[in-house]
Amino acid sequence: MSEANPLFLPGVPEDCVRAIFKRAAGKEIASGKFANPQSSAALAANGFGWFLERPGEQPAFPPFADLSGRPVKVGIECEMRFPWSGGRHPWLDAAVWTETHLIGVESKRYEPFRGAKPAELSETYNRDVWGEGMTRWQAMRDLLSAEPRRYSHLDAAQLVKHALGIATQASREGLEPALLYLYAEPDGGMEISDSAFLQHRREIEDLQVRVAGDRVRFAACSWRGWLSTFSGAAAGHARAVREAFTP
Repeated sequence: MSEANPLFLPGVPEDCVRAIFKRAAGKEIASGKFANPQSSAALAANGFGWFLERPGEQPAFPPFADLSGRPVKVGIECEMRFPWSGGRHPWLDAAVWTETHLIGVESKRYEPFRGAKPAELSETYNRDVWGEGMTRWQAMRDLLSAEPRRYSHLDAAQLVKHALGIATQASREGLEPALLYLYAEPDGGMEISDSAFLQHRREIEDLQVRVAGDRVRFAACSWRGWLSTFSGAAAGHARAVREAFTP
């Protein structure tokens, strides 16, 4: 990123992104976290921010290439509300709307490699309000409650919460729900072993197998894998993302 504007890449609408983050729960920019060289929020905001005003130019996510239609809307810092009014609701790093699907995106950068944390899921998530086709996600919820240290790198509890939120939000909008886990394998910034990268991928695969077939379709893709599909004007943006964030 340039010294004149260290937070945003060329083509990313800064005023729009700042306004979005000002409304969002995390206050990443106001708190100064966004400016941290290891910021995951900065990667997601810049990676997806370029498409806020040109959603039709966003390339498909490789695991969801079979979903019909190009994006009609792209958002960052998107709240997916549960089927009740009070309390906390999940915020996803990005969301993509097509004519048929709502795809929520959870983006990770260094977080999976900063030490294992036990899964935490309150009894709130045990409510029978998630609709049909969510039995595998609910079984994953129950498994994590029984084995809170099942995963060393993957924050599966967060993904369960996101899936439940996306299921509800998509139903409100008459769309099919999907959840993408978009992960980085950073080249620099902190020392991460190849074995840690491999274990992280194995944990992703384990979760994917366990929830396969449920209404909220789950898939994962690396940032590098997705950026490699960019073409045309977006290819220049992909190069800028790689140079700035080495994902």
